[in-house]
Amino acid sequence: MRLGFVVAALMVALGTSAAAEVIRSSQATFRLEQLTGGLERPWALAFLPDGRMLVTERPGRLRLIEADGTLVAEPVAGLPGDIVARGQGGLLDVALAPDVETSGLVYLSYSAGTPDGSMTTQVVRGRLDGATLADVETVFTADAWSSGGRHFGSRLVFDAAGHLYVTVGDRGDRPRAQDLDDHVGVVLRLTADGGVPDDNPLVDGGGRAELFSWGNRNAQGMAVHPETGEVWAHEHGPRGGDEVNVIRAGTNYGWPVITHGIGYSYLPIGEGTHKEGMAQPVHFWDPSIAPSGMAFYTGDAFPEWRGDLFVGALRSRLLARLELDGERVVEEERLLEGEIGRIRDVRTGPDGLLYLLTDETDGGLWRLAPVD
Repeated sequence: MRLGFVVAALMVALGTSAAAEVIRSSQATFRLEQLTGGLERPWALAFLPDGRMLVTERPGRLRLIEADGTLVAEPVAGLPGDIVARGQGGLLDVALAPDVETSGLVYLSYSAGTPDGSMTTQVVRGRLDGATLADVETVFTADAWSSGGRHFGSRLVFDAAGHLYVTVGDRGDRPRAQDLDDHVGVVLRLTADGGVPDDNPLVDGGGRAELFSWGNRNAQGMAVHPETGEVWAHEHGPRGGDEVNVIRAGTNYGWPVITHGIGYSYLPIGEGTHKEGMAQPVHFWDPSIAPSGMAFYTGDAFPEWRGDLFVGALRSRLLARLELDGERVVEEERLLEGEIGRIRDVRTGPDGLLYLLTDETDGGLWRLAPVD
């Protein structure tokens, strides 16, 4: 239950930001605060060791935000020149190397293109030197070329062993997600420099050695479980059938053979919802919420939420809180529905607060803070 728009209107009348609205959820009371606006289609957020933040903008810019929320006017220099912002593509995720405090390395994923219009998901890394990305090198280029401008996946996470996980969507070509000789509709597991870990499931043959899982339609949220260390991801379904999965080595998650959704034409897809040898999701949404961004809450500011999984939603314009019992979702609460727009990314900050990016032409960085 919210204190509501009356409070927000009073704040505006008094010259204060409506972002200070106080919201009471089922387990916590928090303030919704906007740190900055003026971001064009922001896609991902990362927290630097010195307190600053990096935000990607899909048109192809990497932005710095000071610890106090001030947006640095000039974008970070030195980004690759082959970023193609078309359709759902552009500059997408940002992740810091596990040893960023000493190496300064920042990883970026984006849709790269060729002169003939073909595009794929690519990962680069560079050393952040002030407001410049220096010594940029390509870490991995997915063999996922297509002329279509959709389903790039593109989330990046590192596990505790330093492996880099990269999602690549099905590129709008469904059957490719079941082709083990392709990099489409998959989660890849790489070394930090783009090599293949020697314990990957297909390293001895049977498909591309970089593949860790497959049958993943278009995963735009990924996070490491704070206790088990396992990688969790969510993916877009078609009309319904958005999924949350625990990503395990050599597992087939079924797309497009099985799905809990249907086609945009309202016709069935594949063979149903279950098939032997194909994993079932931990949780799914029907109708679709169009999930993007995901984080386990690990802070101290909201002890009631510790261990919960937070998922942003584009279509439904909300923040979903999933309370877990092991790998079982025991409660879903929907927060901020229609309050701030399309929520593209979700992160737990080093200060224990929850941070959100809104995917708008004038997007913003928001946070949920406890009420004093």
